[in-house]
Amino acid sequence: MTHGAIDQTEALHGSTPCGVASTEGLGRVAVLFAREDSGYKAMPGADVWDKARDATKYRGTLPVVAHQPCTRWSMINGVVLSRYPHKAEEFAWGNDGGTFRFALDTVRRCGGVLEHPAGSRAWRHYGMPQRGRTPDRFGGWTAEVRQVDWGHRAEKRTWLYIVGASPDDLPPMPPPRQHTAVVVRMPECTTVEIMSKAEREHTPPEFRSWLVELARRCARPNVGDEGPSRLAGEGPARSTS
Repeated sequence: MTHGAIDQTEALHGSTPCGVASTEGLGRVAVLFAREDSGYKAMPGADVWDKARDATKYRGTLPVVAHQPCTRWSMINGVVLSRYPHKAEEFAWGNDGGTFRFALDTVRRCGGVLEHPAGSRAWRHYGMPQRGRTPDRFGGWTAEVRQVDWGHRAEKRTWLYIVGASPDDLPPMPPPRQHTAVVVRMPECTTVEIMSKAEREHTPPEFRSWLVELARRCARPNVGDEGPSRLAGEGPARSTS
């Protein structure tokens, strides 16, 4: 989290250690849009939907952790568009095959957490709440965290849209850490981490455990059985976590 940036800083960063208890035997959680080599697959109680399963086909009622693709919503997409103007239609802002919309609908239906890079244009596009404790009409609110605090080498500022748990119900937060990844500064964007694509995309193990525990706290026992209707143009998407 960028400390002091939002009014839930103290609620998110307390003095309690960040360790999350063993997940074995606890409630199940659906993890949507996971990488094929995702570490979530080794976690007890995680129903993991990767590219092969096609997360947009999920119609269950478990609380979710959603890692939908971010490429067409993040700040770096502006760099891509400037470098490949002849592919403007393919790289158009928000051209994600409906995956973000599906993830948002599912989190609001089942409870859970959706994550995206800080500054994601999807927030404004879908009218999602700004960072802070105030929820929207679905009970969802937005927090900003830094994945470096859970062990990522890069700072990786991340926005979380949470439905079904208040800021006071979050799992314990880790103490702040300093990122160690080498970065280069570019005029088109703030920073670009010099590391492999897989390393950039993978969710740190401690953060995975924290997100799963958060989703369990968001469980909605009275959720309906019917899933949202499939959005036009959706199909299997590249996994991101």
